[in-house]
Amino acid sequence: MSKIIEFKNVNKEYKSGGHILKAMNNVNFSIDEGEFVVILGPSGAGKSTLLNLLGGLDSVTSGEIIVNGNHVENFDDNQLTLYRAGNVGFIFQFYNLIPNLTALENVELMKDIVDIDINGLDVLDSVGLRDHANQFPAQLSGGEQQRVSIARAVAKQPTMLLCDEPTGALDSKTGVLILNLLQDMSHNKETTVIIVTHNAILAEAADKVIRIKNGQIESIVVNENPMKITDIDW
Repeated sequence: MSKIIEFKNVNKEYKSGGHILKAMNNVNFSIDEGEFVVILGPSGAGKSTLLNLLGGLDSVTSGEIIVNGNHVENFDDNQLTLYRAGNVGFIFQFYNLIPNLTALENVELMKDIVDIDINGLDVLDSVGLRDHANQFPAQLSGGEQQRVSIARAVAKQPTMLLCDEPTGALDSKTGVLILNLLQDMSHNKETTVIIVTHNAILAEAADKVIRIKNGQIESIVVNENPMKITDIDW
């Protein structure tokens, strides 16, 4: 696999009064194309900050973020907008669906963001929701809404999926379904999937596990034999 993401000496500081909070403190790591990566750490460790920096939602204080050979830290606002539109799919704990649009319409919104042909029904079919295409979010279960949000994220064929606690609001059975779907996208469609979570059990399924503590990399472990999501004892 080829390297697709690289953090080099990344620092992110927030100033509050006379205090400086180091949310990222000299962070270094790389991720290969198609890897299924799990980022673990306690609350306040810097996991979401890392995801926001990688997704172009926040900017570094210093250091380099390289994606597909491009220095994201040097992008201007217009370049960041194009980067987010073309490279990044975001999946959050809460689904952020537009309530007065159907599942199909929520997915096909991506046509307004990227200049590619999107067949919303086919994308919904890939997450098992073709039969729910004309239902509104309020008519769907939590797991179904999350699958719509995943379908919307992957419809534009992003380089990577950035997932912030994507199963945190779901029951365990539905959570396994969603995680299995994400692992399948990584291993069979070469989408780089990065999941921020508190759930250490998920590390068993990861190709790479990055542990963060106090804004620093605590450890990076490459798993030579990751388990299938469906084989883990949840």
